[in-house]
Amino acid sequence: MSKADLSKQPGAVSAMFDDVAKGYDRTNTLLSGGNAGLWRISTTRAVNPQPGERILDLAAGTGTSSASLARSGAHVVAADFSPGMLAVGRDKHGDNPLIEFVEADATGLPFVENEFDAVTMSFGLRNVIEPQKALAELYRVTKPGGRIVICEFSTPTTALVRAGYNAYLRRVMPLFASISSTNSEAYTYLAESIEAWPQQQKLAAWIREAGFVNVAYRNLTAGVVALHRGVKPLPV
Repeated sequence: MSKADLSKQPGAVSAMFDDVAKGYDRTNTLLSGGNAGLWRISTTRAVNPQPGERILDLAAGTGTSSASLARSGAHVVAADFSPGMLAVGRDKHGDNPLIEFVEADATGLPFVENEFDAVTMSFGLRNVIEPQKALAELYRVTKPGGRIVICEFSTPTTALVRAGYNAYLRRVMPLFASISSTNSEAYTYLAESIEAWPQQQKLAAWIREAGFVNVAYRNLTAGVVALHRGVKPLPV
């Protein structure tokens, strides 16, 4: 079993996700207390996919988020750097002609400039060794006027919720993961990466620095998760 650390070396992170791929969706549902589905609905609504659009779902994992986006009639490229996650995704959604699975590194995307009407990334940016470089890549492949939506774990908005959430990450989540996951040690990394991740305002600043405008965020579940949005400006 492999476990990445906060150096976030791509090979180690990819191998770790390969290990957890088969039970990933089940474990997510358990560890989120059922909120994972609600966060996915909010993300899909924020992306607002339209029929015929081409959308990049980066860090798509097993394709659950991609399937949600594709219900609109949009063509979704489900990209991830874990072959194991993509294999599970193809098993689940390979018969959907609107979903295309592609192995890709977030810091060097295999797509041309201005290719996508919208780009989105759920719970993946935190695992990238150079998140600002990944945001620059997302900007590059987004069409002018296109939109970005980032859903990521964040900082709870009140001290009471923060205290309870930190206790959950350190004590309760490892216990649940040992029951549900094929690699419970990976969820120790998950807790560490959440605690080390910057607050909402910092991520919003990174998205602006990448070039997006009209950047805003909305807290979900009292700030346990934050939904960030922005638009690539039209040429002047």
